[in-house]
Amino acid sequence: MAVVTVDFDGTLFQGNSFKVMFQAAQKDFNLKQWAVVGTGVIKAAVNGIFKGKQEFRISFFKAFAKSFKGKSETEMDEFFRKLVDIGREDIHHGLVQKIHEHQEQGDEIIVLSGALHPFLTAFTREVNLHVHIISTELQYDKSGICTGEIGTVINGDEKVNKVQNWINDESNLAGTVEVWAYADSLSDYPLFQFANHPIVVNPDDAMKKLAEKHNWPIFKSA
Repeated sequence: MAVVTVDFDGTLFQGNSFKVMFQAAQKDFNLKQWAVVGTGVIKAAVNGIFKGKQEFRISFFKAFAKSFKGKSETEMDEFFRKLVDIGREDIHHGLVQKIHEHQEQGDEIIVLSGALHPFLTAFTREVNLHVHIISTELQYDKSGICTGEIGTVINGDEKVNKVQNWINDESNLAGTVEVWAYADSLSDYPLFQFANHPIVVNPDDAMKKLAEKHNWPIFKSA
């Protein structure tokens, strides 16, 4: 048995969750919500310039989470289903098929991403994938109302920590566990180093050079 981790943005979903969130928000958000998001996106852009891509991502998700404050889990599920509808053409069907092949071999699959958890839940349901999901959580109170906060953004070294903890917590994973990692970006470098079988998906030029340097295979659909 192996543990197979699959990144979301740029990998299983070949689009960009930032973009589809904006598109869905254009139809659903009121002026108050846009004011919250606008302020947050400006802050995200500044953080991105001075602190890098990861800080941009964190600030962006925090901005959107604040705009969700007061929404029920049902309302949030409906919003993220709309994201799936918008991004349907960007589903990586070849990788979906590969995941099914891993499952037929008895492997455990984890969709591992910094994207928001309800988006991944809606997405995996749409493509009929019954998998584990480790991703950035929206926070809810005891009544199931969104607080406007998020948990830890799952990216970089945090992905490795989460996978290690998940493996340690699974009592059925006795003995040596082989880890596969399907991902697309430089931010996944710690995960690629951790995995026994790093597989690069949809690489840009920088990622292609890194894959060539380390002799990492590049996934190609049949």
